[in-house]
Amino acid sequence: MKILAVSDRVVPHLYSAQIRRQHADVEVVLACGDLSYSYLEYIASMLNVPCLFVHGNHDQSEHLSSGAVLTEPGGWTNLDGRSVEVKGVLLGGLEGSMRYRPNAPYQYTEGEMAYKVLRMVPGLLLNRLRYGRYLDVLVTHAPARGIHDGEDAAHRGFEVYLRFLARYRPRYLLHGHQHTYRGQVCRTRYLETEVINVYPSRVIEW
Repeated sequence: MKILAVSDRVVPHLYSAQIRRQHADVEVVLACGDLSYSYLEYIASMLNVPCLFVHGNHDQSEHLSSGAVLTEPGGWTNLDGRSVEVKGVLLGGLEGSMRYRPNAPYQYTEGEMAYKVLRMVPGLLLNRLRYGRYLDVLVTHAPARGIHDGEDAAHRGFEVYLRFLARYRPRYLLHGHQHTYRGQVCRTRYLETEVINVYPSRVIEW
């Protein structure tokens, strides 16, 4: 299986007819947030495969020329706070970033994110009973604390993600949020999990 993951910045070839030629063998698309909903809808319409996303801290409603308002991308499944099975792969998601502005959407304190993780636990335990494992891929916007994150308030990672990885051992954690530049490390092994910053796009081969 090939998974196409996207985050934070529009990639020109993905927003054109080239996407069908270059990614015809992709079976699932995952979005890690901070992307326009019209961009995501275009990807979904061109590839016609399961598409799942979490919100980023900069996500907002999009006003179209027709007068319609997009509050989520059509053709995509919101993965936040739950786990689902897609083509034999167990996927879970957690949206948003560390809170750095009061009352802003898709921003959370460490405690608030820990509560979101706690609410996922029954589904993860059910996965263990049904499939023999808790989760294969955790999709987030923000990174885990100390892995690909920053020191400023907006870009610090969540410590609860480290506890999640230690307890539930997914094969991958895919995140965005932290923009990377040439030479920066974007893949890190943590216990049994490969942590990958997918900014702005990355193909993961299962």
